[in-house]
Amino acid sequence: MKAIAFTQSLPIDHPDALQEIELPIPTPEVHDIRVAVSAISVNPVDAKVRNSALPEIGEPRVLGYDSVGIVDAVGSAVTRFQPGDRVWYAGNIARQGSNAEYQLVDERIASLAPKSLSDTEAAALPLTAITAWELLFDRLELGMRDTQGKSLLVIGAAGGVGSILVQLAKQLTDITVIGTASRPESQSWVKSLGADAVIDHRQPLDQALKAAGFDGVDMVISLNQSDHHFDAIIEALKPQGKLALIDDPELIDVRKLKMKSLSLHWELMFTRPLFTTEDIAKQHDLLGEVAAMIDDGRLKTTLGEVLGPINAENLKRAHALIESNRTIGKLVLEGF
Repeated sequence: MKAIAFTQSLPIDHPDALQEIELPIPTPEVHDIRVAVSAISVNPVDAKVRNSALPEIGEPRVLGYDSVGIVDAVGSAVTRFQPGDRVWYAGNIARQGSNAEYQLVDERIASLAPKSLSDTEAAALPLTAITAWELLFDRLELGMRDTQGKSLLVIGAAGGVGSILVQLAKQLTDITVIGTASRPESQSWVKSLGADAVIDHRQPLDQALKAAGFDGVDMVISLNQSDHHFDAIIEALKPQGKLALIDDPELIDVRKLKMKSLSLHWELMFTRPLFTTEDIAKQHDLLGEVAAMIDDGRLKTTLGEVLGPINAENLKRAHALIESNRTIGKLVLEGF
């Protein structure tokens, strides 16, 4: 089968940063479905792994986590799917990824894809939808408390995770959502997703919040540059507030959280599949709920741009755009 892989960590402008290769078609394990990949999207984690995770010598690493495709074969213990089903998923960072014609994925972290979306529209969503859902309802536990009168600041709201998180928060809770975005086009994007207010994260957060009419916030979800914003986040949070993040900031002094009794929550959507947790099938369930909300017209795709077919050249372009930190929505590729 065709695949795009890397064998060593190289700058994305290097000719060998990503290479087109041939690999054997994989055989499903007991809980696996084998998917003929139709469309994929590229996430910051793709670039991060390419830059930091050196493959075993002679073992090319296939990246790619978001995918939409058709089930081609199933393992002996699979009960949720059958060949011919159209599915979407975000995969497992410890396994070969979706930048290939065929991919194995545990059935417990996949669901039927939304019927109302095209392959490219659907491929934009699985990883970010899982991340956003787990941030809101597993880490911050918004479903366990009354959110009326509460406020949430989302730093980096125009990116992939922010774009679906704002929608989920507005659809499923009563919380007031303030998003950050710097450029006029990204600010317009965040407003179109339902944010109650948008502020410029290039300004001091506490000052920008006050200018928008907010005297602090109850919760902050920081999606990028958390170390840069850390002190401002602490200033902006009300006493007993909550901070959740997904990035890997440089050293931060968590002792600064103590005075206000602030809590810190980290989210990695790969935790459940990496450790095969007892509740691993929650990702199957939540993807199913997101698909139903999309088909009911309550959520929309966060597709930003389709870059063309799945090949090394287009994937290099996607990685370069991701590394620029200036993307709006998601970058998607379709077909081989």
